[in-house]
Amino acid sequence: MSKRSQLGLAGAIGLLLVVILGWLIQGRLATPQLLSDPFLQAPTPSSVQVVWFTEFAGRQHWVEYGDGLTQRASSAQLSRMREDQDSHWQNQSPARSQVQQPVQQPVQRAIWRHEARVEGIGVNRLPYRVISQREDGRRVASNSFSLTAQPPAGTPLKILLTSDHQLKPMVAANLQKVVETVGAVDAVLLAGDLVNVPDRASEWFDDSRGNAFFPGLQGRAAYLLDGQGVKTQYHGGAIIQSAPLFPAIGNHEVMGRFSTTASLNEQFNDPVPRAAAVQARPANLREASFNSDSYEEIFTLPAGGKQYYATTIGDLRLVSLFAANIWRTPGLADTDRGRYRERQADLDQPERWGYGQHIFEPIARQSAQYRWLQAELASSAFQQAKYKVVMFHHPPHSLGDNVVPAYTDPVQQIQRQPNGQITAIRYEYPLESDYLVRDILPLLEAAGVQLVFYGHSHIWNRFVSPSGLNFLESSNVGNTYGAFLDQPRAVPAGQAQSVAQGDPNGLPPVMPTLSPLLDSAQQPQPYVASNQITVFSILDTETGTVSSYRFDTSQPNQPALKFDQFALLN
Repeated sequence: MSKRSQLGLAGAIGLLLVVILGWLIQGRLATPQLLSDPFLQAPTPSSVQVVWFTEFAGRQHWVEYGDGLTQRASSAQLSRMREDQDSHWQNQSPARSQVQQPVQQPVQRAIWRHEARVEGIGVNRLPYRVISQREDGRRVASNSFSLTAQPPAGTPLKILLTSDHQLKPMVAANLQKVVETVGAVDAVLLAGDLVNVPDRASEWFDDSRGNAFFPGLQGRAAYLLDGQGVKTQYHGGAIIQSAPLFPAIGNHEVMGRFSTTASLNEQFNDPVPRAAAVQARPANLREASFNSDSYEEIFTLPAGGKQYYATTIGDLRLVSLFAANIWRTPGLADTDRGRYRERQADLDQPERWGYGQHIFEPIARQSAQYRWLQAELASSAFQQAKYKVVMFHHPPHSLGDNVVPAYTDPVQQIQRQPNGQITAIRYEYPLESDYLVRDILPLLEAAGVQLVFYGHSHIWNRFVSPSGLNFLESSNVGNTYGAFLDQPRAVPAGQAQSVAQGDPNGLPPVMPTLSPLLDSAQQPQPYVASNQITVFSILDTETGTVSSYRFDTSQPNQPALKFDQFALLN
């Protein structure tokens, strides 16, 4: 063989090696992986939904359960999953080679959701696992977990009450301590704000900081937290693989106006009311105003619910409402597109207005959601339940920052010069028009609701109405925005509708019954608002009690401490 022939053969072999290497990089020979463990959704008396995710469409996906039983899954690609320059995402998986990092604008990320309805099951727990087969025939299976149908009345249950995870620093520690303290729970009620930006895929599945949403609730997180100079890695808790998750929509489940070029953070912060968006006659009103598409595509809610729903869990009847508005800064500078004003530079550009803290879904008297709630409260399923719990995101009573301004439609005040030129746009929120306090709470009081559970202010505090209705805000999970019992909130001077201190709707906070935190003067505090101490709450249907626990992350070797407990009276 001539030297030229030898060189040609060597080149061909080299090219073949490059092709094989490329083949490997593209994942055709790599082991397939699941993007999440399976989790449980929407149980009925004889079935439960099993959901999981992959980064490949695959040939087929199924659940193996019980003694050799199988159930095939249906699959669909999530339509809104994207990454952008603000994503904390390591693009190392072969399945992601179509996306190059770093990116300079949002790029679509291909993620498939798989769902199987496991039917004909009873209350006894059955082992299960999920299996996905890739296009090349290779398979990947999850670990084995357990599932059961909807528990009947009389079944003792432990239910986790949590909220406002948002990839915050203490969440993985919080969820790990749930499992270490109370063991397995039977359901999770999550009162909104699951992630920060709902269309950013990595926040749900694989944020490189180690604290994405699903890993935290599935015991697969890897988040380092500094406690007294010693870094401790927390892995969250393996919870929702075997306990159904029941979420509510918070403001962080809602995306604003869609764009192919603006960052995901900018899109999230850019919703406008439907009534304002429709004036431009857009081809897609949801894209031109706001949407909760990613949330609705990720979760299967009971009885076909998309944004609000009701379901029975043992002795508990849960009603989950959509009570959330866009968060705007309380700042009053000329450059603030805030809750109380528009930016000075935007006054003559209505397409740039923020419209204050506008409400996403109407809930006032005679709205569709209000009428649905009236019908639910009159239903036999609700009236016959031993425990009646209503969950939503926005607080009706709170010492936190986000309880102001009042939960009502902003009243726009436009100031003009004699020639018609706009000089200022301001927003007011009349306290007497708070829809939750004025319209919803009277319904709940009359119907015998025992607990209203919510979040939003990243604080723990609770209240009791004169009639005995309990209010619990247990959202000091990952970080806090402070408590305002003895210090003023940032509210405009002279605005009578804003209450600077305490609960603006008039209830005194309840002091924890077992071990309240002490302030610097050794006085007990009726709240937990800390970036060092995290809180979770457990509803025990056997005893009818709600217990709250706190864990000091600066002392990682200490157990969680039960600091409050109260009973749900029939």
